[in-house]
Amino acid sequence: MKPICIAIAVLMLTACGAEVVGTAATSAAIKKQEVEAAKNTKNMADKRIEEASKAIQQRAEQQGNVDK
Repeated sequence: MKPICIAIAVLMLTACGAEVVGTAATSAAIKKQEVEAAKNTKNMADKRIEEASKAIQQRAEQQGNVDK
């Protein structure tokens, strides 16, 4: 009887460890997706800022040509 109880306890602990590993892997995958999404958002923001800067510069150049 005692060996059966020990075997059940070992199996339960092993299953618990497997669950923790699975949860950690899932959490890591979610974090990776969040990082990728943040990178994409940053790239889009950088592109919009660059486009806005170019537009401002073009307007300033056009106004400079009109004033002369």
